[in-house]
Amino acid sequence: MIVVTGARGFIGSVLIEKLNNEGFNDLILVDELNSERKSLNLINKKYIKSIDREFFIDWFIKNTKNINFVFHLGARTDTAEFDVKIFDKLNVNYSKNIWKVCVDNDIPIVYASSAATYGDGKFGYNDENSIKKLQPLNPYGWSKQNFDLWVEKQIKTPPFFAGLKFFNVYGKGEWHKNRMASVVFGAYNQIKTTSKMKLFMSHNNDFKHGEQKRDFVYVKDVVNMCFFFFESYFNKKNVENGIYNIGTGTARTFNELVKSTFVAMNLDIDISYIPTPKDIRDKYQYFTEASMNKIRKAGYDKKFTSLEDGVKEYVQEYLMKNN
Repeated sequence: MIVVTGARGFIGSVLIEKLNNEGFNDLILVDELNSERKSLNLINKKYIKSIDREFFIDWFIKNTKNINFVFHLGARTDTAEFDVKIFDKLNVNYSKNIWKVCVDNDIPIVYASSAATYGDGKFGYNDENSIKKLQPLNPYGWSKQNFDLWVEKQIKTPPFFAGLKFFNVYGKGEWHKNRMASVVFGAYNQIKTTSKMKLFMSHNNDFKHGEQKRDFVYVKDVVNMCFFFFESYFNKKNVENGIYNIGTGTARTFNELVKSTFVAMNLDIDISYIPTPKDIRDKYQYFTEASMNKIRKAGYDKKFTSLEDGVKEYVQEYLMKNN
């Protein structure tokens, strides 16, 4: 059996679909079970059991002999949340508990780190460099950094582990994330309502308005990379333990992303710019771009979906069809 935490969430629910499509239906799904809205992400998914995250660790300890792999994607991901105690509980200590059970019972694990650990990018976005000097910009990023640093210090490890630094993921399954949803989702809804789109101004002289860049990665590519680590482990491909970037390796501008959304909706482009809120202005990332050499050297050879093709499919096949 395979465990997926964060199963009702964005990436978790699409990963479940990928696993089902590959013939894996013996899944144990872990998440908050008090959210009826998020349960919609599990419609038509095949699995054995769904467990509330509050009870999962105890269940896991009692059922380790039946578990073959863990995808630990569940986390508090709100970058505007500043209560460190929440992140310590849900992102650091909870992850440590899962890790320890995997170590004690020789269970491989893939877990969610984040590109937020790279902070403002002054040390680059290379997953082959030391992570010790990275300086995240918010408590969420620090929670992911702190767990990565803790993992790095562990002498005993699972038989395989990979921490995945997700960059700017967009695509189906994110509809419940509210303000933490991708810019594509926000742009679609704003354009649908007003036929216009407002982006944040640049407050950095090196970037024009809307020319801030991100490594936008389509969720289907993300779960393909997640599955790559799972498949490689069971096919004994000897992929190296450690941190891996999950992006495309190509930064694109917010202007390009929003223009692609207008084109997908068959509407005239109308973009204006508003000041970035002062409370997040000094924590704003103007550029992110994943180095993808490490995962390529590990053997991942699939082509990444272009921004234009990913936005078009997401908008036309999911958002416009209210799917």
